[in-house]
Amino acid sequence: MKIGVGADHNAFDLKEAVKSYIESLGHEVVDYGCYSKDAIDYPGVAFNVGTEVMKGSVDRAILFCGTGIGMAIAANKVPGIRAAQCHDTYSAERAQLSNNAQIITIGAKVVGEEAAKKIAEAYLSVSFQGGNSGRKIDQIMDKEQEFLKQGFGC
Repeated sequence: MKIGVGADHNAFDLKEAVKSYIESLGHEVVDYGCYSKDAIDYPGVAFNVGTEVMKGSVDRAILFCGTGIGMAIAANKVPGIRAAQCHDTYSAERAQLSNNAQIITIGAKVVGEEAAKKIAEAYLSVSFQGGNSGRKIDQIMDKEQEFLKQGFGC
């Protein structure tokens, strides 16, 4: 798979470590920044990565910031995106299996490097199967479209 990654300065080191690990698993990685520890605001990275996911430039993505919360909130503002904050392997698996999340987020100040690698691996090792979960995702996406038609949204 082609996997996008992105981070703010708080999570630069973790992004770099997980990026290398993802590549070692045989995936192609596209790095959307940041590229140093220089201060950067996370919303721009999240919007860019979410847009690239929606365009099909990458299959899935993993975003990193201090807590993972801000990246998840920002990425979820991109229409069509389902981003899930994950701090353990079970939630990472379920983000894909139950929610067909195209993006997961990880907090560098909350999750250690080895755990973050395992979270990424768990997320990337499963695929959405639909079923009862597909019906629920359809309901979410239909409501999003309804809100957008009413003028709500980004």
